[in-house]
Amino acid sequence: MLSALIVIPLIGAIIIASLPSQQKDGFHRSLALVFSSILLVLTLVIGLQFDIDNPNIQLTEFIPWIKDIGLNYHVGVDGLSFPLIFINSLLTLIAIYASDKTIERSRFYYALILVLNTGVSGAFLAQDILLFFLFYELEIIPLYFLIAIWGGSRRGYAAMKFLLYTAISGFLVLASFLGLVWFSGASTFDYEPLRSHTLPLSTQLLLLAPLLIGLAIKIPIFPFHTWLPDAHVEASTPVSVLLAGVLLKLGTYGLLRFGVGLFLDAWVYIAPWLATLAAISALYGASCAIVQKDMKKVVAYSSIAHMAYILLAAAASTRLSITAATFQMVSHGLISALLFLLVGVVYNKTGSRDVDFLRGLLNPQRGLPITGSLIILGVMASAGIPGMVGFIAEFLVFRGSFPIFPVQTLLCLVGSGLTAVYFLLMVNKVFFGRLTPELAQIPKVLWAERVPALVLALLIVVLGIQPGWMVRWNEPQAGLLLTGQSQLEATGNRKQAMVFE
Repeated sequence: MLSALIVIPLIGAIIIASLPSQQKDGFHRSLALVFSSILLVLTLVIGLQFDIDNPNIQLTEFIPWIKDIGLNYHVGVDGLSFPLIFINSLLTLIAIYASDKTIERSRFYYALILVLNTGVSGAFLAQDILLFFLFYELEIIPLYFLIAIWGGSRRGYAAMKFLLYTAISGFLVLASFLGLVWFSGASTFDYEPLRSHTLPLSTQLLLLAPLLIGLAIKIPIFPFHTWLPDAHVEASTPVSVLLAGVLLKLGTYGLLRFGVGLFLDAWVYIAPWLATLAAISALYGASCAIVQKDMKKVVAYSSIAHMAYILLAAAASTRLSITAATFQMVSHGLISALLFLLVGVVYNKTGSRDVDFLRGLLNPQRGLPITGSLIILGVMASAGIPGMVGFIAEFLVFRGSFPIFPVQTLLCLVGSGLTAVYFLLMVNKVFFGRLTPELAQIPKVLWAERVPALVLALLIVVLGIQPGWMVRWNEPQAGLLLTGQSQLEATGNRKQAMVFE
């Protein structure tokens, strides 16, 4: 069943790409919706078979592949990866649904989205680190073309910048993985056997450094973030939904699975530096968001700030903070996807994302009142208003991190407070006041166009009211990931975590 999550979108991409281009409008989109719906249903079926109380890898599939280099096709799912698999399947369906029915080169477009889904699912399911790298690199190709072909006026620049940054990221991740196998003397790249090898601290630090830089580029963390705002601004709305909601999570997933899971001794040694970098990135992203004039850039820099909270939680490496990191990944995926979708609706109906030009869009007669209300809901969730998923995620992150890194956590709390500042500035300018005269004839938003945003808004509220439905998936896995933590908590600041928990 796990292989089906990888193979079905690939088959769908091949079928769609092989069809004649002279099809009626929306035919390729409809076919892509069928395949993405099958993926979502299959993901839910896998969830029903998943044993939440079992922290080990489940539903594993193992096939020897290239024995000479120790590469095996080994996939499995646990409480860390399944929520991300679900988000990937859901947002792929939403991105396809939100795509223009008359988009040019539709065969290539929908085939690329399905290939992108294959790469992301494969990376989350891979239990072989070299297999993870192959899927990690696979997703670069379709995303590059999705930006370069269907992006904005500077799409070539943004796509090339994305390609160069992520290529460097992949090279550094691969160097770390190859070094790990070399120094450990392992005969395969299988994840679990590699965890049992104990390397000297100096060797772990040597291998962890390129891995962290590579993953920091993907997340992205300051100062490796500069590709992200350009990519978001030039990408189409569905591509921005996938980029923010799913693709960035490959970096944070790698932090937990490989950074914490494979290099725990070295991780604890450099954790204070990582927590400090998280605080800097959170404050930087929030500060940049305040001065942006493009609604999409506001949301893009907000992503940089909120992804930094995951780094803070990972650096703290307590059971609660690791659980919180996964929750924050899901929370950010839902909220950022909602905001990018709605900003796309505003742009399609008004032709602008300029916060200095747009005014009064909450006007109930001639504006976009429902779209504006949903954006306000997304803003409230991102700002951590109680009753929504953003509040629970950030609360768990800060509660799990504060006993270990109080100063850095307080700085991240300041960044969280700034979220309300830059989003309220945007909402106040764009949606309140007198409607801009040039926008007197805004086309109406059809209910069919609102469906994706309403689904995301519902999940944001439901998980905010019932966070236990999410926490119980990854809480057992957090304890297993931190095997050996008790030895490390013998140092001064780690004792606080033991008392706290």
